[in-house]
Amino acid sequence: MKKAVVDQKLCVACGCCLTACKAGAVSIPKGVSAVIDEAKCIGCGMCAGKCPASIITVKEVTPNE
Repeated sequence: MKKAVVDQKLCVACGCCLTACKAGAVSIPKGVSAVIDEAKCIGCGMCAGKCPASIITVKEVTPNE
């Protein structure tokens, strides 16, 4: 299973990932940095592809059981 991960230290909350995510998994609470809702993320990588700073990666994760 793949999920998007944001480097919180480098994110400037530009919003490019927010508009790219068709699953509605990205939010920018308090306008500080993007946050990915793992329950909604489908791992498609659209957010990572639109990030101008390339600080979003899609990684293989083990589902919590």
